Amino acid sequence: MTVFHSDLDNTLIYSGRHEIGEEKLPVELYEGREVSFVTRTSLSLLREIRERAVFVPTTTRTEEQYGRIDLRTGTPEYALVCNGGVLLRGGEEIPDWYDQSMELIRESRPELVRAERWMQEAPGRILEVRNIRGLFLFTKSSRPSEMAEQLKERLDPALTEVFRNGNKVYVIPGGLDKGSAVRRLRTYIKADTVLAAGDSGFDVPMLEEADRAYAPEALFGTCRMGKHVRKIGQGVFSDEMLHMVLEELST
Repeated sequence: MTVFHSDLDNTLIYSGRHEIGEEKLPVELYEGREVSFVTRTSLSLLREIRERAVFVPTTTRTEEQYGRIDLRTGTPEYALVCNGGVLLRGGEEIPDWYDQSMELIRESRPELVRAERWMQEAPGRILEVRNIRGLFLFTKSSRPSEMAEQLKERLDPALTEVFRNGNKVYVIPGGLDKGSAVRRLRTYIKADTVLAAGDSGFDVPMLEEADRAYAPEALFGTCRMGKHVRKIGQGVFSDEMLHMVLEELST
């Protein structure tokens, strides 16, 4: 069995701010507005891939946010949401997976409590601090670099990781990342081969855990990755990446 893990935002789907050409289709509605899109080429390729591999959306989105997406290929058999802390099967949550996730981060919970208290009072915060089911923290800041650096200074790096993405700042507990989720699911469904694609620091553990992975050239400029990760630097990333995945599945 071959499994294909893919991040969603900026890997497979794009907001209206991104230029992906005229041949695109809406895949997410929010408050009556079309907010995310997929190219027709990517949609066609994804349909072919789903005939040859188990497609697993793997995202930091919450279950509710993920539920807004309709990729027009039917409900995936499995999906990992909340940065891998929650597993869905046929769109329904598997409770045992979440319980195991909470146990994995048991030692990090006191650090999450400390982080949440500090983030509430942090200068420049422009969004309430969101505690995502006890699995990680998220907020927005007008001074995100400063907030991220101060969090790194205050928190135990052995127990937490701090990520900044634009004006968003995240605190992730140790033991909970997309890489650990890939390992767990490989065992859970007895996968033989794992492919993965992603575009951000959240995805690096997943890319490193896969047997073959795909990432944009820009991500290689921020971190070192193994030789099994293929670099994509031209065209719409989702189109190029899915072409490569299909080629891999065809060999």
